Amino acid sequence: MTMLNRNFYARDTLQVARALLGKKLVRRIGSAELSGMIVETEAYCGESDSACHAHRGKTPRNAVMFGQPGHAYVYFTYGLHYLLNLVAEEEGNPCAVLIRAVLPLAGIEEMEVRRKKKGAELTNGPAKLCQAFGIDKSLNGCDLTCGKELWLEDHKTIPAKLITATSRIGIDYAKKEHREAPWRFLVKI
Repeated sequence: MTMLNRNFYARDTLQVARALLGKKLVRRIGSAELSGMIVETEAYCGESDSACHAHRGKTPRNAVMFGQPGHAYVYFTYGLHYLLNLVAEEEGNPCAVLIRAVLPLAGIEEMEVRRKKKGAELTNGPAKLCQAFGIDKSLNGCDLTCGKELWLEDHKTIPAKLITATSRIGIDYAKKEHREAPWRFLVKI
């Protein structure tokens, strides 16, 4: 196990979003360990990005984004779902990468119980993976470099030819230039 250190996250958000593809997301719940390979991410690039939660400045909800890189920013959306973001860049520059999908590796049976689903529907969306992994607001601010409840590890290197960049999803409220920016990264499976 090679856990990702703070320096991994303390880089340009777009670099981090692309580099996260192929990394392993690990969640420990009691004696159970769940994991999945990251296959889809989205970058949110600070206060100048009108799609970013930090666009209008610091609030109690997004305060984690203004902190050290390598922390989890977990928020509740639409009154239904939790979403997991990883804080990037230097402290004070509120950037993060949304984890949109993972390919389950370990703890699949527990994920199926949590999701009441099997197969492709298990972790193929940001809310789905949070439900499958038991990620909720209690993990907001979690230091991903400590390896206690939630962390990331090196796993697989994804060749550039297997990575696609597209516009992000669900940000109709953002400026056109930010809606169309190719800041969503996917592994071609």
